[in-house]
Amino acid sequence: MPRTTRTTDPELAHRLSRRNMLGVAAGATAAALLGGTTTAASAAEATAPSSGHGRPVLPPGRLGIQLYSLRDKVSTLGFAKVFEELRRFGYDEVEYAGYSQGSAGPITLAQLRRLTRDHGLRAIGSHVGYYSSDPKAYTFAQNLTKVLDDAQALGLKHIGTASGPWRYGATVDGWKRCAEEFNHYGAEAKKRGMKFYQHNHAEEFSFATDRPDVRLYDVLLAETDPDLVYLEMDIYWAYAGQFRFGKRADGTPAPFDPLAYVLKQPDRYPLFHVKDGERDDSARDGYRMVDVGDGDIDYQRFISAVTRTHGGRRDHHWQAEHDNPAESFAFARKSSAHLHSLREKDC
Repeated sequence: MPRTTRTTDPELAHRLSRRNMLGVAAGATAAALLGGTTTAASAAEATAPSSGHGRPVLPPGRLGIQLYSLRDKVSTLGFAKVFEELRRFGYDEVEYAGYSQGSAGPITLAQLRRLTRDHGLRAIGSHVGYYSSDPKAYTFAQNLTKVLDDAQALGLKHIGTASGPWRYGATVDGWKRCAEEFNHYGAEAKKRGMKFYQHNHAEEFSFATDRPDVRLYDVLLAETDPDLVYLEMDIYWAYAGQFRFGKRADGTPAPFDPLAYVLKQPDRYPLFHVKDGERDDSARDGYRMVDVGDGDIDYQRFISAVTRTHGGRRDHHWQAEHDNPAESFAFARKSSAHLHSLREKDC
């Protein structure tokens, strides 16, 4: 693609400036909270706290898990057994990845809500598809009312999608169109007392095909209403995006810090996916996914910085996840133990 001489779209720049959401560099607040640069987490952090006497990094009552990580257990053992184990492992919340339990038998939404509650867990959110070519598909675009009805029946405070805004391509205008639809979903969710959110993968941090100087994630942030559309940062994929898209197509540097995006407007990020990766520059994403605590993403630093923001220990929820764990219960147990072990270094 040809290199452009203009560095930004005037309309887009106005929106970014107005909402203060361009996260390509940390501002003064972010710098104060971040302190030094990112350091790799040591293997010892999986079994020992960073500091034995500091305040726990993880706020009480805010550890959840994305049930996609346990889909094998849900489909064979059922929700009840999975919830029993999760509570024993120290989890407080769950994020649904569907409402069925395979060979474990049929279950109604009312039964699922009751099972969640009876096992001492809170349902914090759920992932639903964004759009489909099938008009009957269970997605926001095709069946918004049904999606929101079900979320309301489950008592959810958040309802979102892990689908990226690719419906109309990878152009600036295409993402603006998706943002308009997200604003609509957010407005309808808000009427029911819920927050609509979008969960990222690495590709959201790539550049527009028609404007290689514009990062698509910045378009999403600029064009969605912060009172209607929220973000669930998948921290692993954000760091993979940092590795893959730290340069523009012409090779010019375009660095960004995932944490800086959050610290610029932490209220937009009620939910996080805590997923770990072992650094490997030979891999496409720069990391290889591992159990939480076995990798190099510094969660002591990341969670500490977010929880130091105003309301940070109250307003954010941390969902452990692994796309394909070797043994899902072992992953869940290890992740909880590691995250509960982390301590503030300066307390």
